[in-house]
Amino acid sequence: MSGMLYGVSLGPGDPGLITRKAWDLLHSDADWTYPVRKRQGKSYALNIVLEAGLIPPDNHTELVFPMTHDREILAKYWLQAAQQVLAKLQAGKDVVFLVEGDASTYSTFQHLAKTVAALDETVDIETIAGVSSFNAAAARAKMPLADTDDTVAIIPAGYGIEMIENMLSDFDTLILLKVKPILDDILDLLAHKDLLTQSCFIEKAGSSEERIVHDVLSLKGQKVNYLSLLMIHNSHRMKGELIRGCRKKQTLNITKIEEIL
Repeated sequence: MSGMLYGVSLGPGDPGLITRKAWDLLHSDADWTYPVRKRQGKSYALNIVLEAGLIPPDNHTELVFPMTHDREILAKYWLQAAQQVLAKLQAGKDVVFLVEGDASTYSTFQHLAKTVAALDETVDIETIAGVSSFNAAAARAKMPLADTDDTVAIIPAGYGIEMIENMLSDFDTLILLKVKPILDDILDLLAHKDLLTQSCFIEKAGSSEERIVHDVLSLKGQKVNYLSLLMIHNSHRMKGELIRGCRKKQTLNITKIEEIL
């Protein structure tokens, strides 16, 4: 009987944000796997559980996923990782793949799971939900993601300034992930749109190295970490009419209420 593959979400860095379900799996007899950029490299996901005081089992395996946009190179490493995981599963072992943040959101686990399923469609795979970086960032920065009928968009900043500018017109809150490459250009756009004071920069949300910057213009020209995001609230946005339901609102008849009382 084959084992089960779990994508175990660990939250963005604070061990206290590991869910009970993830915690239970980490204490099971499942083999651990975790992502690294190069062999014997550091794993941010593994470090989260180490900071939680957990000791890796004897059977723990690093899976290499290099930082590249070359799809052919990535496909090669996904296949190698999937084959390693599948060998464990077919030997009857459950396998957890450690994921920083939430495993359903921009996660390497989704690529791994698809590749494992392509190799063996009978494998059972489960994603354990977790706290995403932007949820933790909003809480730490004391900036709500959405209020009442606000709209929210979450995109990688790599889509570029033109798309970011367009989306500012369509959403009340914009979360820009991985802002490092074009941060200065984004700051220029926010200055032009008079949105600097409605923005917040969060780096390594929830971790011991967390940095929160409300004066985002002070970041101009600075180097920032890859694990960083910008929250932008656009109070200038013109909202459309919201359809609140098909049934007409009924006005309370105060006189009848008073008669009943």
